[in-house]
Amino acid sequence: MLLVSEPVLGPEEKAAVAQVIEDGWITLGPRVAAFERAFAERHGAGDAVAVNSCTAALHLALEALGIGPGDEVLAPSLTFVATVNAIHYTGAEPVLVDIESLDEPLMSLEKAEARVTPRTRAVMLMHFAGHLAERAAWRAFADRHGLLLIEDAAHAVGVPEVGSYGDAAAFSFYGNKNMTTAEGGMILMRDPALLDRARRMRAHGMTSNAHQRLQARSVQYDVVSPGWNYRMDEIRAALGLVQLARLDAFNARRSELAALYRGRLAPLQARGALGVPRPRSGASADHIFPVVLPAGADRNAVAAAMADAGVQTSVHYPPVHELSYYRDRWPELHLPVTEEFARRELTLPLHPKMTEADVERAARVLEAAMQPIKGAAA
Repeated sequence: MLLVSEPVLGPEEKAAVAQVIEDGWITLGPRVAAFERAFAERHGAGDAVAVNSCTAALHLALEALGIGPGDEVLAPSLTFVATVNAIHYTGAEPVLVDIESLDEPLMSLEKAEARVTPRTRAVMLMHFAGHLAERAAWRAFADRHGLLLIEDAAHAVGVPEVGSYGDAAAFSFYGNKNMTTAEGGMILMRDPALLDRARRMRAHGMTSNAHQRLQARSVQYDVVSPGWNYRMDEIRAALGLVQLARLDAFNARRSELAALYRGRLAPLQARGALGVPRPRSGASADHIFPVVLPAGADRNAVAAAMADAGVQTSVHYPPVHELSYYRDRWPELHLPVTEEFARRELTLPLHPKMTEADVERAARVLEAAMQPIKGAAA
């Protein structure tokens, strides 16, 4: 089976993990600190905070920024549910916004304008598929309305300018991401004092961790804020350091494969039988490769036919406002462009282990699966 996503792990990662086990310190410690420094430097930031998931990173960023009950946070519905759940954790109200178009499935600036109220405190961008939102436009929007600007950068690690849009950014190292620590996340924040607050909150609001107390030969600590157990461990940090060093090569290969897909699928796109979204910003980490099937296409049948031919596909994402929990909260909410995109989107395999032949195979299998669809045949 040609998989939608597959991590690239090898001898360097094995050796890094084995060294942690050999050293004996496996919880939050010096490798986590080294990973934070390296990640911050790679993204042009002064510092970073490593946590156990991107969900934790989003939650801590919001908490550190003071988002809470009575506040509203604008966010897309076309995202993984963690984006919206993190807002919900704080007691703030998520306000979901439609996407721009089927060709550009990022949150619409115009539609966001229409959803601003006196209670709006922040806007949460999500760089869907690794496609970066337009930095200048969203920065101007946030400044115009006096809003905090937060990036859900789970799909966009390593892209120039990611993490620089505003007040905070959250990254994911889940197993299907461009670099992985199996589970894990990272926070960047513009204000060093707020980043320090997030660092304390990831470990119960404590003033020092166990390794720091060991180094200082001290048994004392205090708790100075609310907090959670969102720590990253040394094993994941060791993986992260190796993966970060390989990130540019991983992203470059993804870009090459995505370009091959676009060229191979161009005839289908030219006759309107398939949509291939691209960011207006021109910048992407090419985390996933989404295509948009023709209106009325039986996506389940296409996906099943491709699976039978040995090519896995996926869907990114069911809209958050159509998931049962949030549908019950907002039964009248309709976001027509998001809903149309979600009905027709199909994600093709894209990861650095793939070859040019794999792209050709996936495209050929897609074409064959689409043959029964009117307009898809040559």
